Amino acid sequence: MKTRDFSFEIPSELIAQQPAPQREQARLLCMPRGGGPLRDRHVFDLPELLPADALMVFNNTRVRPCRLLGRSASGAQVELLLLEARDRLGLQWSVMAGPARRARPGAVIELPDGLNGEVIAREQEIQHVRFSRAVDDRYLEAHGHVPLPPYIRRGDTSADRQRYQTVFAARYGSAAAPTAGLHFTPQLLQRIDQRGIERCFVTLHVGLGTFRPMRSENVVEHRMHRERYSVPAASAAAVTRAKRAGRPIIAVGTTSVRTLESAWSSAATHDRPVADAAGLAAGDGETELFIYPGFRFQVVDEMITNFHTPESSLVVMVAAFAGREAILSAYRHAVGERYRFFSYGDAMYLHQ
Repeated sequence: MKTRDFSFEIPSELIAQQPAPQREQARLLCMPRGGGPLRDRHVFDLPELLPADALMVFNNTRVRPCRLLGRSASGAQVELLLLEARDRLGLQWSVMAGPARRARPGAVIELPDGLNGEVIAREQEIQHVRFSRAVDDRYLEAHGHVPLPPYIRRGDTSADRQRYQTVFAARYGSAAAPTAGLHFTPQLLQRIDQRGIERCFVTLHVGLGTFRPMRSENVVEHRMHRERYSVPAASAAAVTRAKRAGRPIIAVGTTSVRTLESAWSSAATHDRPVADAAGLAAGDGETELFIYPGFRFQVVDEMITNFHTPESSLVVMVAAFAGREAILSAYRHAVGERYRFFSYGDAMYLHQ
């Protein structure tokens, strides 16, 4: 299985540079899991499309304004995307720096409000930076920028502070938004509640593991970077209860999928039904789970997800869930119907 098997062409004009005028006005391509007739709908149709006995699981991570703009010793601009603090004080961080040639070990970067950062080590695409004082959420709120992905070819604005954040975001820690959740509004969630559809939350702080490019020729050789997640006890109980009752679990976003499949502590096998399994483990954890075709999903039955970039671990995951040929065919349909792609784009509902 080659990485190039997950390649496809997206016209540049279909890469969304702005969000939809209203979150739930985004289009929604509905596709049966494994392939079948496609339906063109909108996110605001979801309450009528979802199974009434479903449990929806959302990622409530909150995006930090963790993109810092600074200058090298020569005065050239350097961007730092802060991924994760390496100590409790926030003096050292793992970052992605660009251009990388300006952030070699020993380089000192001047940042807003008199802050300096020294690159002390480099590990593949990650730099380790030691700052002259602690970098915390207060500093980032004052001086950081929204970490829009590089295919959004514009600077961030004040509007992005709100739109590149889910309405239920609660726990700081992400370097990118869980984009499938961006489409939901309080009104849409209320309509889902009125149908009696249960929902709960997990947390996965999006970092390098989610958006690290696949550089290996063979899919199975790709290695994910670890990401931190948390499953509240109430959510673990809700998921376990729903699985044992045979109710569908709908993961909103690939990050919710990774969290659920990582935290599932069952010993279920082909000859041991899920109803006899231990269930979803509550608590904090780290995951390096890479989901590719052949993976056996134990928790997630349906998925709501955005359209993903070619040859990414995310498109490989949805191909594992719904079938490679079916996904590539659906993407071709989306291109033909002028859907909008990637983080600020439209969505898919992969259903039973």
